This record gives sequence, structure tokens and C-alpha cells, in this order.
Amino acid sequence: MPLKTGTVEEPKLDLTPMIDIVFLLIIFFMVGTQFTEMERQYDIKLPTVTDAKPLTNLPDDIVVNVQQDGEVSVNGENKTLSELEVTLKTARQNFPGQAVVIRGDATGPYQNVMNILEICHRVKIRSVSLANRLSDE
Repeated sequence: MPLKTGTVEEPKLDLTPMIDIVFLLIIFFMVGTQFTEMERQYDIKLPTVTDAKPLTNLPDDIVVNVQQDGEVSVNGENKTLSELEVTLKTARQNFPGQAVVIRGDATGPYQNVMNILEICHRVKIRSVSLANRLSDE
């Protein structure tokens, strides 16, 4: 068992990796500033736009409610099937990725829902969802 003497060795801190990182950062920023100066040497007048439309979010899904008796409503307005087709066609022209959610009454005939699906197919709306809810068990 070695005996400890009164001399304590001082801990050493190796700064070599930190100095390497600092030099790499200095080189990175020096090269980066030279690229921005090269871009400034070209005197380019950028074009201006007057009728730029702001970026907007995707439109909300169109919710089509189908009552038990086959009555169709969109946004609280009752519509015939031909009016619904015009509405969906206009929405599809405004935004090609328009989505439709069909909320059919559970006790109504399924044919009413199929009529809405047929209209969506005719106006080429591909994103169609059938709304449902979990049963209360």
C-alpha cells in the first residue's frame, strides 16, 4: 500500500479542444462574411409586386349536413342538390385541395349520403370524409 506524501498534484485543464473549436468558428465566420460581400458586388434592382396576396391558411372543410328526410344544408343554409354542386364546384375552383365532410343522419336512408358523394365525385373533390361519433357504451 503506497504511502501518501504531502505533495498534491495540481489538476490540469486541457484547453486544446476548446481552442480548436474557437479557430473553426473564426474560420467559418470569416468565410461567411466574404460570401455576403461577393453578393453585394452585383448591383441588381429587385422587382416589386403590387398585387401580392398574403399567404393564407388552408380553407376550412365544407361541412354538408344531410337530414333524415334528405334535406341538405351547408353553413346553415338549405340547398338543393344542384345548388350544392355549384357551391362545391366553386370551392374546388378556388382551392383544388378543398375537403368536404358529410354528416349524414344515422336514421336516414344511406342513398342521401350517396347522392352527396356522387356530387363530390362529379366536381372532382377527392378529400371526402364521413363524420361519425363513438357509441356511448
